[in-house]
Amino acid sequence: MFKRHHQLFTFLRVLLDLVIVALAFAGAYSLRFGSPRTWPYPELPEGSATLIVFALALIVWPLSLQAVGLYRPQRQGTGIDEVFNVFKGTLLAGLLLVAATYFVREDRYSRGMLLLFTGLAFGGVGVTRLIFKELLQELRKRGYNLRYVLVLGAGRLARQVLEQIELHRELGFRPVGCLSLTRKRLGSSVAGSEVIGTLHDLRRTLRERHIDQVLVALPSRASHRLPRIMEICADTTVDVKLVPDVYQYATLFGGIEEFGGLPVVNLQSTGVLGINAVVKRIFDIVFASLLLIIAAPLLLLLALLVKLSSRGPTLFRQERVGLDGRAFQMLKFRTMRLDAEKDGPQFAAASDARTTRVGGGLRRASLDELPQLWNVLLGDMSLVGPRPERPVFIESFRRRIPRYQLRHMVKSGMTGWAQIHGLRGNTSIQKRVEYDLYYIEHWSLLLDLRILLRTLAFGFLSRNAY
Repeated sequence: MFKRHHQLFTFLRVLLDLVIVALAFAGAYSLRFGSPRTWPYPELPEGSATLIVFALALIVWPLSLQAVGLYRPQRQGTGIDEVFNVFKGTLLAGLLLVAATYFVREDRYSRGMLLLFTGLAFGGVGVTRLIFKELLQELRKRGYNLRYVLVLGAGRLARQVLEQIELHRELGFRPVGCLSLTRKRLGSSVAGSEVIGTLHDLRRTLRERHIDQVLVALPSRASHRLPRIMEICADTTVDVKLVPDVYQYATLFGGIEEFGGLPVVNLQSTGVLGINAVVKRIFDIVFASLLLIIAAPLLLLLALLVKLSSRGPTLFRQERVGLDGRAFQMLKFRTMRLDAEKDGPQFAAASDARTTRVGGGLRRASLDELPQLWNVLLGDMSLVGPRPERPVFIESFRRRIPRYQLRHMVKSGMTGWAQIHGLRGNTSIQKRVEYDLYYIEHWSLLLDLRILLRTLAFGFLSRNAY
């Protein structure tokens, strides 16, 4: 039943895409050739050539969208994922159409019109896809276009799966129940779903109930049951999905990857790699340069105040640990006496007697951190990221705080997610690590910009900055 519904939705999607592409072509033609002047073309293109290009567009567009997977079920994908796939499909279709028009006539068909058409097609298909997705999700919330799921397992992993199904009702999955490993769980419920049998009842359950998908959520100790489960499911048309129990060991960015065609479970990684790292670096260079130029008069004034207020250098260099556990020299305006650490390294405290007259004000306003803009330009730090700590303290933190070392999977920052939530100075290291790991796992350029703007607006003055 569901497969027939999917075929209907696919047909509707293709039909809707063709209508949008046709309207985009007509719109681009009208915009390019609809005015009295058709410069640089002295006359309109031949009608036969336009019809051929139009026919090619209607063939190329759905094939390109199919090639990027836009006619496969997209229940779990986000709207952003779908728009990005539309962009890839439209770009591919546009390039194919331009290549094909070389053979339409001797002088090339208007490239300006084709470029305009490609842009309108992307906008039209992208917007209609988002609307279509929103309508489908609303229908699924109301109980239409559902997929019925049987969960194999009744433990911790099965509970997590069922909680996610309930949390994302817009995806259209509804549990029909669970099958447990033992009979002692019969009649009980897991996250609101009844345990309707054991694994021995799998064949009968698939035969008697309407089930579209089987979700295997068994503990790793029961993995030897999988061959028998697959043997039974292979005699039906249900989809079978496996939720690996190893995700309990995942730290950052757990997920499925492909290694030479072999599926691999990724238990720990970072999202700030490849193009993301390049984009973040460009962001840092541009904004750090602008901030240095804007703050130059203030930096000169602060340097003069530090120099006149106490004996010693204007800038203070301190060893900190950053990306991949590498040490670097972090710059700050000097805010303490030269003999501040004669008794050994220690955290700064409120009303610290080691602080100079000017230094106390600089620390409270966080202005002593401004020279780190140079560290950002050098690439030792980023504008946004976990605050770097001193090597002497890190060894202690690593022993006491689980996952502390994961903070070093990205560059240290002048400000961060923990800092804008008040976790500065002598505050809970454990809490700071939680906020830092949240930032790393949810990193985006938009999140960096949000943190930076909030720091510029509210973050310089903090009761915990000293």
